[in-house]
Amino acid sequence: MANVAHECTNGEITIVWRPWLCTHSTECFVGLPEVFAPEKRPWVNPHGASTERIIAQIERCPTGALSYRWNNQDSE
Repeated sequence: MANVAHECTNGEITIVWRPWLCTHSTECFVGLPEVFAPEKRPWVNPHGASTERIIAQIERCPTGALSYRWNNQDSE
């Protein structure tokens, strides 16, 4: 099985999810279920919470399975 990263955006940030690194998914589902919902695929909903809440959840990821980057960083 290939290691394929999933990317999605809410306009402000792009969320990168590397599911093969995810060994603690229950923590994400419990901690921020409006963003990380196991009944949806690919589990990450970039519109389920504010950008700040999404970033806070990503920064709690202990395995590096989740990361993000700001969109349009080069704006004036």
